[in-house]
Amino acid sequence: MCPLSRPTFNYKKEIMIGYTLSTVQKNKAASGRLVGVKIGRMCIKKNISVKKIAEIAGVSAVTVYAWFAGEYSPRADTASTIFAYIERN
Repeated sequence: MCPLSRPTFNYKKEIMIGYTLSTVQKNKAASGRLVGVKIGRMCIKKNISVKKIAEIAGVSAVTVYAWFAGEYSPRADTASTIFAYIERN
């Protein structure tokens, strides 16, 4: 493979494990004050899957992606449950 044909990205490799560049960029661009965005940043950092968060919260993966992007926020009780899970893992 020609070295010129390799794509180059300006992101940390460990952040990309399990998440698309688009998801990481949307999360990074969203306000860190939003609880769903905070959850997203923690999940990306700890490589906790969207599927697992959706399962814990009892919602769809689409909903979790919306939280991560700052489009919606989880209810307070749901957020507490998710934060507790993240802290344990």
